[in-house]
Amino acid sequence: MPVQVKICGITTVEQALMVQQAGADLLGLVLYAKSSRHVTLQQAIEVRRAIASDVLCVVLLVNADKEFVKQVISEVKPDLLQFHGDETAEFCQQFEFPYIRALRMHDDLDIAAQARAYKSAHSLLFDAWHPQQYGGTGERFDWHRLPLERRFNLILAGGLTPDNVAEAVTAVAPDMVDVSGGVESVPGIKDPVKVRDFIVNAKAAG
Repeated sequence: MPVQVKICGITTVEQALMVQQAGADLLGLVLYAKSSRHVTLQQAIEVRRAIASDVLCVVLLVNADKEFVKQVISEVKPDLLQFHGDETAEFCQQFEFPYIRALRMHDDLDIAAQARAYKSAHSLLFDAWHPQQYGGTGERFDWHRLPLERRFNLILAGGLTPDNVAEAVTAVAPDMVDVSGGVESVPGIKDPVKVRDFIVNAKAAG
C-alpha cells in the first residue's frame, strides 16, 4: 500500500483546495495559539467544509482542556484528533474518538512502552524533540531509532522536505509522512510546487 501523505498547518480554504488537488491524503489544522500556523475554531470550521469526503481532516491540539476538545469534535467534525502535547493515554481515550498520538523523540523515549500505553491510538506520530516547541520545528531526528517491525501505524514527521522524503520513506517504511514547514514559502503558506514535489516523491518511494 502506498505511503499516505498528510499536509499539516493548513490556514485557508485556498490552501486546502490546493493541497487536495496535489494529491494529499490528509490535511491538518492547528488549533494551538502558539503555533505560527494557528487557526481559530471558526477558521477551522470553514476550512473543514472545503475538505473532500475522500480526504481526512485532522485537528492538532496541544494540552487543550477537555471541554475544548469536545467543542472541536462537535463543531469542526474532524476525522481524527492529533494530540501533540503532554496528554496522557487516559486523556486521549476518554473522548472515544479516533486519535493520533504525537511523540517527540527525546533521547530516553521508550517507543515500545509508548506503543503499549497508547494502543488505542489510530497511529503514533514521531517528531523531533525540542524543549520549548511542540512540533513544527523543521528539525529531523535519527530515523534509525524507529522500529521496522511494529504493531502500530507509524507516521513520520520532523524536518521532511521534497528533497529528503524519498530517503525517509525508504529508511523507515512509514504508513504516513507528515509535513508542514518543509513545503512552505513562509510559515503558514504552502508552496504549490513544494507540495506537489513532496507528494510525488513520497508516493514514488512508497
